[in-house]
Amino acid sequence: MLKIKTDSRKVKPNDTFVALRGISSDGHDYIESAINNGATTIIAEEGDYSVNTILVPDTRKHLGTLLESEYKKYLDEMTLIGVTGTNGKTTVSFLIHEALSSLNTPCAYIGTIGFYLDGKVTSLENTSPDLCDLYELLLMSYEKGYRHVALEVSSQGLSYGRFDNIEFDYAIFTNLTPDHLDYHITMENYADAKAQLFRQVKENGAGFINVDSEYNEYFKIGNYITYGLGESDYQLSDINLSSSGSRFKVNDFNIETPLIGKFNIYNTLCVIMILDKLKYTKEQIEEVTLKLKNPDGRMDIVKDKTNVIIIDYAHTADAMKNIYEAVLETEHNNIYVVFGCTGSRDRTKRPIMMQLTLDVATHVFVTSDDLHEEEFEDIVSDMLEGNKKQHYTVEKDRGTAIKKAVAMLKEKDILLILGKGHEEHIIVFDKKIPFNDKKEVMRILEDRK
Repeated sequence: MLKIKTDSRKVKPNDTFVALRGISSDGHDYIESAINNGATTIIAEEGDYSVNTILVPDTRKHLGTLLESEYKKYLDEMTLIGVTGTNGKTTVSFLIHEALSSLNTPCAYIGTIGFYLDGKVTSLENTSPDLCDLYELLLMSYEKGYRHVALEVSSQGLSYGRFDNIEFDYAIFTNLTPDHLDYHITMENYADAKAQLFRQVKENGAGFINVDSEYNEYFKIGNYITYGLGESDYQLSDINLSSSGSRFKVNDFNIETPLIGKFNIYNTLCVIMILDKLKYTKEQIEEVTLKLKNPDGRMDIVKDKTNVIIIDYAHTADAMKNIYEAVLETEHNNIYVVFGCTGSRDRTKRPIMMQLTLDVATHVFVTSDDLHEEEFEDIVSDMLEGNKKQHYTVEKDRGTAIKKAVAMLKEKDILLILGKGHEEHIIVFDKKIPFNDKKEVMRILEDRK
C-alpha cells in the first residue's frame, strides 16, 4: 500500500522517493539509485531529474504532510497507544499487545524488540522507526485487520520527527530518570522531548501520567489521567510482592500477576488503565493480568537447578535498581552480576551503575556491552572512577564473563546478566558481532551436562 519511500533500496516501480537530509547521509545522493529501482516521482530540495521532480524547501516537513494526506484515513480507523519514559516502554507496550490479543482484540506492537502481529514479524533497527517505515508498519497492521497498535515512543524518535503528523488515542508516561543526557543535556530538555507525545494526543483521547515521577508536571497536557502510589485517579494500594508474582489493589480492581518486582506493578497498572478505558469488564481485566508474561529479554528467567539466571535489558541506574530491589525480595544466597556500559553514550551514569551494583552483588563481572566507537578500557575506567571495592572481575569477552559467572553458582544463587536483553549483536565500531545473552546461557548449561 505504501508508495512513498525514503530508502532508495526499498523503492519499487512507480514509487515516490523523498530525499531526506540526515546527520551522516543525504538522500539526494541516492536519487539516481531510486530512479534505477523504479521511482517515478522524486521529491527533493534541489536538482533536476529524469522523472517527475517536485522541489520543496524542507523534504522532512513535506514528508510528514504527504504521508498524512495520503494515509491518515486509515490511521483514523485505528487506536494508537504510545508509551514513553526512560524505563518500562518495552514491557508496557508489549503487555498491552499481549493483553488485548488475548481478549480477541488484535493489537500490533512496534518497538525495541521488533514488530509483532500474531507473533514476531521482523526486528527493527531503532526503538522508533523512521516516519516512512512507521507508516509502512501501521498500514501493514491495518491490512492484516489490526485496529489497535501499541508503540514505544522514544525521546530521540520524537526529536528526530519520526512521529510527526501522527495523532495518538492514548499516551502513557512511565517514569523519567537520567539517560540520553549526552543528547538532551538536561533532564528538563529530556522531559520536554518526551512530553511531545502528549501534545499529539487526539482531543477525545487521554494521557496517563505517573504521579510518582518528579517530572510528572511536564506531561499534564490536554486530557490526562493520573496513576501511582500518590494521590491519583488510579491509586495503588495493598501491594504484596513475592518471588512468584505480585498482588495489589487499584480502585475496585484486585490484581494478581506472575510478574515480579514493584516496577512491574506500575507496568501492569498501565495495562489495566488502557483496558478499563477500552471498556473491558472488571472480570476480564483481573483474569487477563493473571496470564501476563514479560517480553523477551525483560526479567527473562532461566532455572539452573536451585539457581536462577535472569537476563534483562536494564541499562540505566534506575532500571538496574528496580531489578536489584526485585531480587532482594526473593529467597537467595549469593547475587552475581554480569554487565557493561555502552560506549559512545552518556559517560556520567557509568560509575553510578557500577557502585549501585557493587553495593548489591556478591561479585560483579565487568564486561563488554555495545562498544560503538569507544575502547573497552576507557569505558571500564569510567565505571571504576572513585571505586574502592574489590569484589569484581574485568572480562572483556562477554561470553567468557557469563561462563565464569555461571560456574560460580552453587545453591539458591542468583545471576543477573544485564544490559543487552533480547539483542542479537554486540556493536563494535561499524561491526555487528552475533551474540545473545540467553542463547549463550543455554549453550553453557547444555555443554555442562
